[in-house]
Amino acid sequence: MQTRVIMLADFDYFFAQCEELRNPAIKDKPVVVGVYSGRTEESGAVSTSNYIAREYGVKSGLPLFLAKKKLDGLDPVFFRVDHEYYEQISNRIMAIFRTYATALEQVSVDEAYLDVTKQVEGSFDKACDYAKKIKADVKAQVGISFSIGVGPNKLVSKIACDSQKPDGLTIVKPEEAQAFLSPLSVDRLLGVGKKTTARMEQMGIKTIGDLSKYDPQRLIEVFGKVMGVYFHNAANAVDNEPVQEQGEAESISKIATLKQDTHDLEYIMQKCDELTDIVYKEVSEKGYSFKTVSIYMVNVDLSSKSRSVTLEQPAKDKETIRRNVRMLFERYLAETSLDIRRVGVRVASFSKEEPKQKSLTSFFQN
Repeated sequence: MQTRVIMLADFDYFFAQCEELRNPAIKDKPVVVGVYSGRTEESGAVSTSNYIAREYGVKSGLPLFLAKKKLDGLDPVFFRVDHEYYEQISNRIMAIFRTYATALEQVSVDEAYLDVTKQVEGSFDKACDYAKKIKADVKAQVGISFSIGVGPNKLVSKIACDSQKPDGLTIVKPEEAQAFLSPLSVDRLLGVGKKTTARMEQMGIKTIGDLSKYDPQRLIEVFGKVMGVYFHNAANAVDNEPVQEQGEAESISKIATLKQDTHDLEYIMQKCDELTDIVYKEVSEKGYSFKTVSIYMVNVDLSSKSRSVTLEQPAKDKETIRRNVRMLFERYLAETSLDIRRVGVRVASFSKEEPKQKSLTSFFQN
């Protein structure tokens, strides 16, 4: 397989940075963007804060009244979330990204993968200057800074991006990938939350390097086939998932609001099973096979996220949708403490071919 050059661009403290862009005079103050519930003047939660506010412990999900206490006397500025404005800024940046990449995969309003293999001729040395050029172009045209991770696949580029913020640039060449991942705590991998971390520590697994050397069969016995294989591949820097435009191909999806905000997997799956039934019925009626299964969620802070998995071979049965939806939500819930308000199920990458044996290649974060 050709060596790929994949970038993950993550906009720094995006909502708060947008407000700084709109109000330059506040840039040196603690800036907090919140979701207000409307029950009282201070009820609600922090959606995003700038790095000045973060130095005082004001982070996403913190109740607004606590944020105001932590920032008392520091002349902080609070804003209500303005999704329409942030979307406009995001769209401008994504349009610039598209001029630099063969494929762009926008995974949220403030995050996108770029496949620039062709543009840099597979060279990670050229990718460094290319990333700097993209960052400078966006800064000049839009005024927003962001961090970039560059790696041979999505998994490595994501962790690389997270390792240096704000306004960071981290490049991990293919031959450096395992050495880069190895010393990191195992919870740096998506899907490894507190419970999984504790279980792995009991097994003597503390770092990604420990996990990479662990018997994959034992991982499957403990965590199940899907997660066991994923943990083994991820720890060894293996991720063959392509960068692909989410809106390119026709898709079938269904979204619903939960009766109550929750972090409980089984409660979420009750609704998702209903959505799966609806999606599967339409897929079946059209005689489609599919290769992509995705979930969509809106958190209590009104941030939206999605997760997807691509099958090696097309499938056409309901159980494949249901199983992968559960797996994706398991992984997402391990990453966040936020309750979920809305959920969605989506299938895409259709064909009329008969499905062959199915297996998962890898997983990616939106």
